[in-house]
Amino acid sequence: MLIASSSVSAQTAQVDTARIYNIPEVIISNHLQTREVRAAAPTQILTKEQLTGLNALQLSDAVKHFAGVTIKDYGGIGGLKTVSLRSLGAEHTAVGYDGITLTNAQTGQIDIGRFSLDNVDRLTLSNGQSDNIFLPARFFASAGVLNIQTLAPYFANGKKTNIHVSFKTGSWGMVNPSVSVEQKINTKWALSVNGEWMSADGKYPYTLHYGNANDSTSREKRKNTDVQTFRAEAGLFGNLSEKEQLRVKTYYYQSSRGLPGATTLYYDYASQHLWDKNTFSQVQYKKEFCRQWVFQTSARWNWSYQRYLDPDYKGSDGKTDNSYYQQEYYLSASLLYRILDNLSFSASTDGSINTLRANTNNFADPTRYSWLTVLAGKYVNEWLTASASLLATVMNEKTDLGAAAGNHRKLTPYATVAIKPFVNEELRIRAFYKDIFRLPNFNDLYYSEVGNTDLLPENTRQFNVGVTYAKEINKFIPYISATVDAYYNKVTNKIMAIPTKNIFVWSMVNLGKVDIKGIDIAGSISLNPHKDVQIHLSGNHTYQRALDVTDPEGKTYKHQIAYTPRASGSGQATVETPWVTLSYSFLHSGKRYALGQNLTDNRLKGYSDHSISLSKNIKVKKADTSISVEMLNILDKNYEIVRYFPMPGRSVRATIKVKL
Repeated sequence: MLIASSSVSAQTAQVDTARIYNIPEVIISNHLQTREVRAAAPTQILTKEQLTGLNALQLSDAVKHFAGVTIKDYGGIGGLKTVSLRSLGAEHTAVGYDGITLTNAQTGQIDIGRFSLDNVDRLTLSNGQSDNIFLPARFFASAGVLNIQTLAPYFANGKKTNIHVSFKTGSWGMVNPSVSVEQKINTKWALSVNGEWMSADGKYPYTLHYGNANDSTSREKRKNTDVQTFRAEAGLFGNLSEKEQLRVKTYYYQSSRGLPGATTLYYDYASQHLWDKNTFSQVQYKKEFCRQWVFQTSARWNWSYQRYLDPDYKGSDGKTDNSYYQQEYYLSASLLYRILDNLSFSASTDGSINTLRANTNNFADPTRYSWLTVLAGKYVNEWLTASASLLATVMNEKTDLGAAAGNHRKLTPYATVAIKPFVNEELRIRAFYKDIFRLPNFNDLYYSEVGNTDLLPENTRQFNVGVTYAKEINKFIPYISATVDAYYNKVTNKIMAIPTKNIFVWSMVNLGKVDIKGIDIAGSISLNPHKDVQIHLSGNHTYQRALDVTDPEGKTYKHQIAYTPRASGSGQATVETPWVTLSYSFLHSGKRYALGQNLTDNRLKGYSDHSISLSKNIKVKKADTSISVEMLNILDKNYEIVRYFPMPGRSVRATIKVKL
């Protein structure tokens, strides 16, 4: 290309070296799996194209396909869904949304069931932390991070407006329309607005066992499973110059859902209801002053409301009707200094204020002030990637009523290294160590008759060593990759609930110790058997022993902790042809225990969930149209992830998407 360019220039006009020439945009593509293989800490990525083949409706459905992840799912579209990474608990997993982590100071857990996939561009799961050191300090403050990157406007062929319309419908009354509009304002500014509504009655059939599993059964339908949700987002994208960017986003979500009860013996009645509302606005600004110095800052205001109603509670009021209000004010600033092309340092500091108010009597009304500061460094060359960070955490707390929890000051380190021993082979050996903790949430500290303001943070030490490999073989096998990681997590001061005065009055205490040892194996392969046919195969498997080592004299000593399978895994297969695309996915989990004692009575059977889909892209005038049909859980198994909360059996879902 350079020779041809020089020849043409010589015949026309010479290049004016004093003039600035605009070079057209060049898009360089590569296998995203390469990022997973080159990462110094275990990283898993699902792109929008991969998400399409997973038969996933909600974010939680997709996250189940990551290795080492445990999802607590209470069944149905509206059920609560939380993510635990390598058996550390949902409180140790941060959830990031477009570069800022989400928080819930009340429970410490994010319900990922409320996120749709229609607006998601990429999901990234990082154990320890990401290789990217230029991030807000909050991304360094958890044992792992699930990062959600939403779609940004892209305009092709001189277009100024993109319109995406989608409609899903399926079993048990599911109706889910969504619309997205992207508008190019000028060369610097673009606007994106999208929203969706979903409704379902969720009355799926299941088998109710009377007594033991071998006794009589009947076919019933789940009750109190209705759900209605609405989500709307608006984003303003400003590319002020080649080195300056501004992003503004506003988000709103609300839901109304029934809470199905446990299906025990002859009793499956439920009347509890939950209402949620959440809105936030955030601003992100990034400025590259020169090659060496880059600055970014972000701010967010977040408000959430939750109302829980139990009309049948046998108390003095005859019901429970509690409302909770949370607010957060958050500000972050980060600075990156590239001292050399392969050596960089960063400093980030975050400040936040979290409040919780409730309509209950004698509620503490706590306020938490948080200040996180991190210093990080990274070195990269052809054969070595190494990074380290030191996080300083300062937490102060106050209450309007009663005693407040103690203040906390702590330094926590992280270090990782990856070595490429062979020049011509994409083989890497990696390891990381992280010392981190999680503070007790407001429920742990202040919940009526249960909270304990003397709780200490729950500490976690993580060790990981792994091997990664990737190779482009030939035209028939253009790409293959594999990763193997062994890990050891040690949890101390684990926060647990124990009975105090009697079996009805409990309190939170620091008693627990858990040792977690495991191995994650993941692989993928792409095949091109024909020039018009592509096949993509991927899968992962996890084996882990998560043992309670709290008390050698206790009944649960060296027993597997509740709801953690020894073996689990998933797999996907996609066949792309010029006519249709066929996808297959499965999930597998071994036996688990509903309680800490690994007794036969507490055992939950293992399960497998298989789903298939068929999709086709067609052109209708100027509209790109996609039609897909999915059959989920094709073996029609009402397996249980949480005991007495059966999952839906076989169902069908159809989707039509139109892009204008």
